[in-house]
Amino acid sequence: MKVLIVEDDQFHATYLQDALAEALPEVTEILHAIDGAAGEEAARQAEIDAIVMDLQMVRRNGIEAARTIWAERPQCRILFWSNYADDAYLRGIAQIVPEDCAYGYVLKTASRARLKLALRAVLIEGQIMVDRELHRLQTRGASPRTRLDESEFDVLVDLALGLQDKLIAQRRGMSLRTVQNRLLSLYEKLGVISESDVGLTLNKRVRALNRALVTRTINIETLEAAQRDLETWMADRG
Repeated sequence: MKVLIVEDDQFHATYLQDALAEALPEVTEILHAIDGAAGEEAARQAEIDAIVMDLQMVRRNGIEAARTIWAERPQCRILFWSNYADDAYLRGIAQIVPEDCAYGYVLKTASRARLKLALRAVLIEGQIMVDRELHRLQTRGASPRTRLDESEFDVLVDLALGLQDKLIAQRRGMSLRTVQNRLLSLYEKLGVISESDVGLTLNKRVRALNRALVTRTINIETLEAAQRDLETWMADRG
């Protein structure tokens, strides 16, 4: 069994190699790619079916690399690991993972024992595994009352790209009224409406984007991927 590590930090790559050797005696070869672009090529050339993927890398992030790899190898099992518990990363992964494909998400702060458990569960046993600590961090930062649902998140992303309400409605297949209702809802959940209640005169769209970035509801990787999707959608419209 061949496993590919996609990690731009050599210390972390070495740590992963050691953990893989301890946890997965089935592994016959461990390959290393230094960024997402190199990871895509390695997965293609070596016909890799199991990957440990960093999320933040200088050249091509883990979400985009996984999107390409899964498009070519939909049964490839990927364990993502990251320093960040961003909701945007989990949403991004959920949007691109193929049906019935095993994947996982573990924080780099997890214990070695926890990492080894995740490696075996995802790469060997084909389970879906998201670190409990990740769920705890998310729960601590967002209650059901403040967590955006998928349609609200889609509207937020389009708002961040600079789309006006009518174009958001066309892109998402919503009525204009529905888009406006989603905007009001996400303003409330992001705390923008409460700011206006204390006498502040602010641009709600800009404040919503600010709050989404501060709370890590979206991140730069989300926006980069969304921009590419928008360009594709606009090109298809002619």
